[in-house]
Amino acid sequence: MANIKKTKGVIGILTGGGDVPGLNPAIRAVTFRAIREGYQVIGLRRGWAGIIEMSRDKDADNSRNFQVLTEDVVNRAGRTGGTFLHSSRTKPSRVKKDDVPDHLKDSYQDEYNDMTPEVLKNLDFLGIDYLIPIGGDDTLSYGVHLFQQGFKVVAIPKTMDNDVPGTDYCIGFSTCVTRTIQLANSLRTAAGSHERFLVLEVFGRYAGFTAMLPTMAGAANRCVIPEFKFSMEQLTELMVEDREKNPSKYAVLIVSEGAMFEGGEMVFQDAATDAYGHAKLGGIGDLVSAELKELSAKYNKGRKINTINQKLAYMVRSGDPDAIDSIVPMAYGNLALDLVLQGVHGRLVVLKNGRYDNMPLDVVTSTKKLVNVRKYYNTERLRPHYKSFEMQPLFIMTSEG
Repeated sequence: MANIKKTKGVIGILTGGGDVPGLNPAIRAVTFRAIREGYQVIGLRRGWAGIIEMSRDKDADNSRNFQVLTEDVVNRAGRTGGTFLHSSRTKPSRVKKDDVPDHLKDSYQDEYNDMTPEVLKNLDFLGIDYLIPIGGDDTLSYGVHLFQQGFKVVAIPKTMDNDVPGTDYCIGFSTCVTRTIQLANSLRTAAGSHERFLVLEVFGRYAGFTAMLPTMAGAANRCVIPEFKFSMEQLTELMVEDREKNPSKYAVLIVSEGAMFEGGEMVFQDAATDAYGHAKLGGIGDLVSAELKELSAKYNKGRKINTINQKLAYMVRSGDPDAIDSIVPMAYGNLALDLVLQGVHGRLVVLKNGRYDNMPLDVVTSTKKLVNVRKYYNTERLRPHYKSFEMQPLFIMTSEG
């Protein structure tokens, strides 16, 4: 872009997909280090949407699409949750006709359009030399695509589900687990007062880490996860058993949103899908709660047990980051800058076995990161295994399983 003065170079940064605590600390870390190393940093607003909606007209108002970042701007935001750059679930290689920006509608008239040429032109217009996307496997999969087109990309993994392949840790996961434990412990007072089942639905489309870790930490008696289709009869029997053993006569269950009944499929809110083809999940907790109540009589001397049913949803991804989601983003941002300074790109910064490192970026699209059921999940007891912790990493379940 003609009116942006380059020093050593220009770094673009964006956040895509769902918000999590820890994004702003990552943006802060990249910006502070980059400016002090002589680079300029441009924040691309609303993820990939900001870059495709830009106009290359020199007189156009692109303030909604990007901003030049300064230490003052990022320092104020760096202590807070969410992302001040905002986010979207845009996939530039598959943009619906109705979502094509007005100034480009004459050029892109297919039902779905690959707008990667516009992305590359706009990055060039801004003078961006390196791009640092922060996101989950959807956001980063397009980062892989850009890298394959020849653009210099260094990526930072973010997702509260902790399911980006190649890394043991994704920004947002620790705060999610912390919030889930806190909320479960708060809600158990109501369950105990009324001698009920407490059913908590948490995010987790394909991977059950957000249900497994809080359960392992004692927030719940049982959990059901996407990687293993569960029997409602088995679950009910176990939950009645747990309730009977508890002096306060209640039991807690955590349900991943992607969990599936034996012989069933995922439960969706409706048929609408996002840019990556994902329908919005939600409702399995409601179904499990209703079934628990109905089936409980069979294992409770003919008496049904009432339930308290709560979707934790955005409560576990909102607010300020915890300590780990303040420290790890700082390290990830500096790791990304180390790679830029070395002239290295096409990499994903990671935590592996308790050590910071980097991996080839295409690990994001070459594999899946799921709970290793055999190793970590007791299918007879519908809860994590509690054994073999020696030499395991901090959050137990790694990128290898």
